[in-house]
Amino acid sequence: MRRAPPTAVAVVLERTAVLLGAGVAPASAWRHLAGSERHAVVAAVAERIGTQAARGSPVSVALLDALRSRPFARVPDGLRADREWRQVACAWRVAEQSGAPLADCLRSFARALRQSEEVRHEVEVALAGPRAAARIVLGLPVVGLLFSLGSGVDAGAVLVSPLGGACLAGGGALVAAARAWNARLVRGATPPGDVPGLRLELLAVALAGGGSWQGAVALVARAVEECLVDGPSGDDDGAAVLELSRRAGAPAAELLRAAAVEERLEAATTARSAAARLGSTLMLPLGACVLPAFLLVGVVPLVAALVSSTAGVL
Repeated sequence: MRRAPPTAVAVVLERTAVLLGAGVAPASAWRHLAGSERHAVVAAVAERIGTQAARGSPVSVALLDALRSRPFARVPDGLRADREWRQVACAWRVAEQSGAPLADCLRSFARALRQSEEVRHEVEVALAGPRAAARIVLGLPVVGLLFSLGSGVDAGAVLVSPLGGACLAGGGALVAAARAWNARLVRGATPPGDVPGLRLELLAVALAGGGSWQGAVALVARAVEECLVDGPSGDDDGAAVLELSRRAGAPAAELLRAAAVEERLEAATTARSAAARLGSTLMLPLGACVLPAFLLVGVVPLVAALVSSTAGVL
């Protein structure tokens, strides 16, 4: 039986923001979430955060401690879930250390997560067709093998010969190469787990606490280094936006959030384009690997058996 996916991080954050906005302490908020959460893994993580926070530990530290045991390793799409929760720990740490309003920051970050989640679902739907077609196409060599065995010609004798062994080995290698190639193409069309514009969102959170932009940049860099293993992938550092804010005297937090929204729109367009191209690019493994494998295991043994039987008659 397939395991249920964990509750979306954006949903948990929105619930947390509502509780904090109502005056509930962070430790109590996480315990309430643990008691109402249906997914066992998310409930266990929330319970551990609430317990450690009640003992005086910062929530970001408690969340990172809970993630060290890899609780999402056995759930569907666990790597992405782990990455998203680490980004939550990063945002929470920035809010803690900058003094920014937690409820407002969590709502803003939840919106960013939800936008990324919507794009990911759109791309997953777009990839469903090409993925199904790829799985069907990979079965063609097996069909060819069955066809040659059921053709009425003694193709089985050829398959157990050195020539047949070479055909089977070559066909198997080509199918394995096609599977790896297909998987690589699908991975390339799948959006990464990071929230586009993450660093910009974190800078906006840091500045919401009233600190200087130099301090905000240092705080975000430190939080990213402590909470994320390899940092946000290909993210804007916000230097140009902060410089614009300094020159124009405009609110930096609003400019940063606007830039983050723009970055998410660009990432969504890129992901949709990659998913649309996948239907065509998956034809490359078909022509280069699957069809030759079909010929090797389905046609070559049949032709060899026909030639052998004809030569025997003559």
